[in-house]
Amino acid sequence: MKTDVLIIGSGMAGLSAAVYAARYNLKTLVIGHEFGGATSTAWTIENYPGYVAIDGYDLMMKVKEQAEKIGAELQTDKVVAIEKRNDHFVAKTEEGKEVEAKAIILSCGAARKKLGLPREDEFSQGKGIHYCTTCDGPLYKEKVVAVVGSGDSAVKGLNLAVQYAQKIHWLIRGDQIKAEPFNYEKVKKYFGDKIEVHYNTQVTELVGERRLESVKLNTGTDLKLDGLFVEIGAQPEVELATHVGVALDEYGYVKVNNMMETSVPGIYAAGDVTNFFGHFKQDITAAAMGSVAATSAFKHIQHAPNIEEAKASSSETPETVKASVESF
Repeated sequence: MKTDVLIIGSGMAGLSAAVYAARYNLKTLVIGHEFGGATSTAWTIENYPGYVAIDGYDLMMKVKEQAEKIGAELQTDKVVAIEKRNDHFVAKTEEGKEVEAKAIILSCGAARKKLGLPREDEFSQGKGIHYCTTCDGPLYKEKVVAVVGSGDSAVKGLNLAVQYAQKIHWLIRGDQIKAEPFNYEKVKKYFGDKIEVHYNTQVTELVGERRLESVKLNTGTDLKLDGLFVEIGAQPEVELATHVGVALDEYGYVKVNNMMETSVPGIYAAGDVTNFFGHFKQDITAAAMGSVAATSAFKHIQHAPNIEEAKASSSETPETVKASVESF
């Protein structure tokens, strides 16, 4: 299969890139194994322009529908390898497909961080440990749970969990809460009633026979729980990038410049796989990076040896296309 632009990842960055790439009349293919990325599992989103409040999954469906309407193709699969061949790239997928692309946009996102404790993987197989409160919080109606983390993802998880759980233990490694004030203010009203806050607290051991029954803490407490939600951030998915020779920054993210160009010509990156905006990882920044990456990919393809073929399939004149790019 051949395409102009292959976008790896179907989260906000990837689908925003697809919207722009398709508008440039490029043949655009998006391959993602988890539709919508982290946004699709988010609860109510209240800081995306144009929506006072919208469910994360609903927001991603709107972007998906927009991309498809313009002409982008979406496939559910997982890219497992990328290699450079002459003037193009070849990507191989988990289902055995091969895709030739003139440019690639990496929008692989990030994977949830784990505690790194013995038996964690065992208990995460539907046996008490979870990494997405939005996804699995409803399973714990009238139960006792704990949420680990001090940032925005933890606070958003707490705001959802209070709707279901009978009691929530908030386990904070240090002595500070690092969440957005807006989200934190919403959860504060449950302190002392539904939420018990434990500062300077870490989980040191997971206890249970067939499923998680309790956790041991560094404070010496043995805390009995029905469920544990780990909300401590995410690690960028950079395996594909490193295999094709893309450079990483000092923090382990894909290194990009202000046009989302990586160290490998023809490969671009956008979203949480980069650290372009530092710790400020939001849907609005992911969408912005995706649009810039698509613009850079278009310019790259314009100057490729076979650009005439791409122009011939376009409904726009070269002058119109050039003007649209220069307007960014």
